[in-house]
Amino acid sequence: MPAEDVKVGDTAPDFTLKDHHGKEMTLSQLRGKTVVLGFHPLAWTSVCAQQMKDLEANCGRMEKLKAVALGLSIDSTFCKKAWAENLGIKNTRLLSDFWPHGKVATDFGVFRDADGFSERAVFIVDAGGRITFKKVYPIKEVPDVEEIIAQLEKM
Repeated sequence: MPAEDVKVGDTAPDFTLKDHHGKEMTLSQLRGKTVVLGFHPLAWTSVCAQQMKDLEANCGRMEKLKAVALGLSIDSTFCKKAWAENLGIKNTRLLSDFWPHGKVATDFGVFRDADGFSERAVFIVDAGGRITFKKVYPIKEVPDVEEIIAQLEKM
């Protein structure tokens, strides 16, 4: 299916990416849990940092709702590791969509070709692998974590 057609109700495109520890993670292996995909443009920027800190700070709340949050950007695993350490990220896996460059963001329809990085976007994928929430935010706006939690509570 063309990326621009990815919408609420669709099965989420499956992917395998390495996290900031170099460990592979496949989306479909998380079936049975709700997954919050937090796409962010680039590590080491203030808005992206706040977005990831918000996911990290709310890990416990999400866990109680049988959800797990993942942060995704085109940065390398080495960059993600240093950034996670700098931010104090311990529970949120930061995934590298580095190579093929931005493929997962492209599959989800949020890759910005002109910039070489993704939109700031949040997708919620239910336990069966279907997209139940999709929102693209202005690039300089931190996603509202309370809106995300409210969506999880509806599930």
